[in-house]
Amino acid sequence: MPAADTSSLGSQATSSSTGRSIFPKGHSFTLDNFSGRDFIVKDFVESLSDSVVPANRRSGPSAQAFDPKPLIRTFEHALHRLAELSGDLEQRENELSGAVRRAEAQHTQNIETLGRKLDQLTESFEHLDTSLNPTSGDNLEAGGNVAVKIGERLEELDRQRTRAEDAKFLIQCWLEISERGELTSLEEVRRHGGGDGKVRCAHIARQLMKISQRLDPDSWSHVNGNGKAVNGVNGVNGREDKHQSTREIIEKFSETLEKDLLKQFDEFYRSANFDSMRECANVLHDFNGGASVVGLFVNQHQFFIDRSQLITEEVGGDAETWERLADPDGEPPGVEPSLQSLVDEVRVVVQQESFVIKRAFPYYEQVLGRFLQRVFQQSIQQRLEMVLEKANAISSLAFLRSLQAARSYINNLVDDLKAHGLTEHPETVSPQITLGLDQQFDDLFVPYFVGSSYIEREKRNLEELYSSLLFKFTIYHSRRRKIPTSYLASLAKSGSEMLASARDAYIDRLDSSDLAPAQKAMLLRVAGLKDADSAKKQNEIEVTEQDGVLSLPNSKRMLKWLAEGVGRGLELSGGSETPRDVSALLNLLLANMGEIYVETALDAGNDFAVFQESAKNEPDLSYLPNLRPAISIMHLMIACIHTVLIPLAASNLTIRRDMEKTTNIAVNRMEEKVNSVMQRTIDVALAWVSKLLANQKKSDFRPRDDALSGGGSWLEMLQTPTCLSIFTFLTHFHTLASHTFDGLNLTTFLTELALGLRTLLLEHFKKFQVNAAGGLMVTKDMTKYTELLRSWPLDNSFQPSLEILSEIGSLFVIGPEALRERLRGGSALVGVEKADLRPYVLRREDAGSVGVQSVLNAL
Repeated sequence: MPAADTSSLGSQATSSSTGRSIFPKGHSFTLDNFSGRDFIVKDFVESLSDSVVPANRRSGPSAQAFDPKPLIRTFEHALHRLAELSGDLEQRENELSGAVRRAEAQHTQNIETLGRKLDQLTESFEHLDTSLNPTSGDNLEAGGNVAVKIGERLEELDRQRTRAEDAKFLIQCWLEISERGELTSLEEVRRHGGGDGKVRCAHIARQLMKISQRLDPDSWSHVNGNGKAVNGVNGVNGREDKHQSTREIIEKFSETLEKDLLKQFDEFYRSANFDSMRECANVLHDFNGGASVVGLFVNQHQFFIDRSQLITEEVGGDAETWERLADPDGEPPGVEPSLQSLVDEVRVVVQQESFVIKRAFPYYEQVLGRFLQRVFQQSIQQRLEMVLEKANAISSLAFLRSLQAARSYINNLVDDLKAHGLTEHPETVSPQITLGLDQQFDDLFVPYFVGSSYIEREKRNLEELYSSLLFKFTIYHSRRRKIPTSYLASLAKSGSEMLASARDAYIDRLDSSDLAPAQKAMLLRVAGLKDADSAKKQNEIEVTEQDGVLSLPNSKRMLKWLAEGVGRGLELSGGSETPRDVSALLNLLLANMGEIYVETALDAGNDFAVFQESAKNEPDLSYLPNLRPAISIMHLMIACIHTVLIPLAASNLTIRRDMEKTTNIAVNRMEEKVNSVMQRTIDVALAWVSKLLANQKKSDFRPRDDALSGGGSWLEMLQTPTCLSIFTFLTHFHTLASHTFDGLNLTTFLTELALGLRTLLLEHFKKFQVNAAGGLMVTKDMTKYTELLRSWPLDNSFQPSLEILSEIGSLFVIGPEALRERLRGGSALVGVEKADLRPYVLRREDAGSVGVQSVLNAL
């Protein structure tokens, strides 16, 4: 019925398209229309509605009455079709459900079948296991155990058969040797037996040798098979020796076998047949421990053949490079080119041959160790010795620098080989090879570090450089000592013996026959000399005043040379000897830079200051600025000692304490000498100021009436001549002090001088009678003195003294009433004892007046 209705509706819709029917054709759809993702119920209903609404009604006026019949019919048709689809869907669902139930039943049946088969397999495995490993006594001989026992028995029988055959063959070979004097059977095995045959020959040859020692002792008592037999009987058991001795025959065969194997090994090596090489190496190792094949591989290596021709070549290099190596102020050029080339080639060859050794030898570590030993002890060591011999012929410094560069470069080679792994590449090298490399590296440089040989070289090098640099300094002082007429001439007064010793040692070194010409030229250049003959003629050496004073650049050069030596020592020797070495270098530094250089100048400055104290003219203070480089050099030296040397002795507390004690003693001695020069300089200045004050005229502060009325020239003077002379001298003194000291040192130095000057001035003004006009001049002088002192960087504690000086000057010019108020404490004189002020008041010309007497009575 639904189908008939659908067809009738469709026929009616068709006829209406030509007739007057307004009912549209019904929709046809399937399950696919509802199974898509794009299906929307609202859209589906709208599509049904739109298909039955006439077009004129959709676009025309809305006054026409609504006709629901088309929609009713359309929805009825759609509902009918949906019901059909629902039935079809339910039928398909039932079919699928049935198929699922059948599949589940089949799956359950399959699982049960597989379970039964698994149980059967487990039972079979347990039965087999029980048969192979019976636990009860009745079944011990049953099953697989019987097969195992049979196999073990067969193997034992095979071994016995092999031993029997070997014993038979060994007896046969011995009979051939003892009766016929030949080894025919063994020769056949050697020629046609291949690798296994040669191994067998090697074993039998060793056994025959033992048999010969026991059964034919006469052949072992002869020298090379000839001579007197034991107990005077020839041959064996009294018979004549018709054939060669068994020992000779066996040894001859062994040599032939060994030569054949070595020849084969060499041929295989040249054709890169590593497996055959390994087979030959195995045979030779079993035959004689492998010494011959290792020796052949190492000694006949192409690297040693090629290098044996080059190793005898002289060490070359251009003269400029060697000159730079010997120049203490230049940077070293690095490792010698021929040694560098050799080490670079060794690096490549060892890495390549490690691969060959690993594949060609079963005992490859032993072979590699022998190869490395030959490389280091023959090639590298011979070239290293030639390079160092050449460097030693240049100078001590060239030797030390070459030794450092060579050791560093070869150490890099060892590190590279360890990192490569060699036979263990790409893994790290084995501990045995690591130990061997370290041992070979240490053996190369042991001769240069035995005992104290290395540090003695370093000390000798520094002593030569220091003596050269200070040679003109010592010559200048020695020469000027004979004529002590000026400061620079008096420098040589102190330390004459020490200077003479250093100078003579330097000249003796230049005359030494073991001093290389290049090193002699370098030492002369450092000393500023033309040739060695001029050094011997000390009186003919031209020196300037600049050669006799301290030089900060030269001190920096000395410290730079020392630092290079210390760094080199740490790299080369190091270890437990470092504290002892740096202690020796410390003593060397203090002796040269401290005693010979700095203390000589300080002693000379001190002596010259003493000489200036009794000088009749204005003292020569030109020595004072030389304290500045002395102090700077001391600071540099102390910083070097505490930063570089003493910390390196931390591992040895005793040596460290000794170094600190030695340093403190030397520094205290130098500081005392600096303080002595400073104090004597102050004494010189105060002595001259005292002499100038002694020249003060009495009329300066008590002018006569005719001087006051003679034209006014006296009144126009700002200060007395004595004050101006002192002002000029002290201004010059301050300038020199400012160039010499700075900071706290300058403040302390000038404050000390100011205190002495204050004392002199206070005592000075107690000596002169002062009238009214003279009091004005006193005030002017005091103002000038205080103005000078205020311009100096004095300590704050001296500031009240400046005010006291000004107030002392005013005591000569103020009236009695003002004087009374001033003395009562209304000024900077507060705290000054009244008795100390009385002498100044008494020097006033009006001291006998009533007003001044009342003031004095109050005091």
